[in-house]
Amino acid sequence: MKLGILSDSHGQVTPIRQALHVLERAGAEAIVHCGDVGGLEVLEELAGWRAWFVWGNTDEPRPPWRAQVQTLGLPWPEGPLELSLDGKRVGVFHGHERGFHQAIREARYDYLLHGHTHQHDDYYEGRMRVINPGALHRASVRTVALLDLQTDELRFLELDKS
Repeated sequence: MKLGILSDSHGQVTPIRQALHVLERAGAEAIVHCGDVGGLEVLEELAGWRAWFVWGNTDEPRPPWRAQVQTLGLPWPEGPLELSLDGKRVGVFHGHERGFHQAIREARYDYLLHGHTHQHDDYYEGRMRVINPGALHRASVRTVALLDLQTDELRFLELDKS
């Protein structure tokens, strides 16, 4: 599976549309949004994708949103996620959560995905690969990432400056 990874859209719909277009053209089969979603309008763009997301430190989800998120076919996150995709354990955080640094130290996932810093990153903690796709808002270069879970190939993809 080729997994599209993005983060920090902060309610900006145009960059999320551009990011999803770039990821689709690159072959993404599913999407993970690593938080600071910024509102329902961004989540509406994920409708139709096999997708997951987490809330970030600037998100303020309201209880009435739950029904709409479920109508979009997206699972409502109660905190960080642990996904099993193509036999890999994937942890999804925003990066501000209390247990984030402990999850990095414990290295209990194959991949730990996060945002929050607005800078793309890729490194290993033991056998666990830690990936930050960068940001779609407040970044000098807006980036997303495409991870092939079968081959472990990771590509950072830049968005046009529009």
